[in-house]
Amino acid sequence: MQFDYFQMVDRLESLDLEAREIRCRAEVPETSTVFEGHFPGHPIVPGVLLIEAMAQTSGYLLLALSAYERMPFLAGIKEAKLRSFVRPATVLTVIAKVEHEGSGFWVTQARCEAGGKSVADAQIMLRSLPYPSETMRRNLRAFADRIGMP
Repeated sequence: MQFDYFQMVDRLESLDLEAREIRCRAEVPETSTVFEGHFPGHPIVPGVLLIEAMAQTSGYLLLALSAYERMPFLAGIKEAKLRSFVRPATVLTVIAKVEHEGSGFWVTQARCEAGGKSVADAQIMLRSLPYPSETMRRNLRAFADRIGMP
């Protein structure tokens, strides 16, 4: 994870377009200024960043399913559960699967796992819109390329 760049996903692990599911890897850094305030002497990843990792993973899935023709924007989060603390240097697997799509919205069920155990999960709603600019499309494609998206 690169908190300073708000890039929560490091690498694509698997993408199954037929099953409409994606798995990504997110490595929590050992040190970050985020941990200086959350919490001094007892660093844990803020829950909102775990939710963001699930939202970004869901967004990459939508990009792949739409062949990069539409841009996903976070529109809602339901039933988020933070099940366990996540400490520095933890390796997370972030999984998202499409539950529903329609009227320009996609809903995924997403979760973060550490060591095969769920540490967070949520229902993520994304709005799919045309890219605001061709530059934005290229930039988003460059982010996807960095994590190994096809």
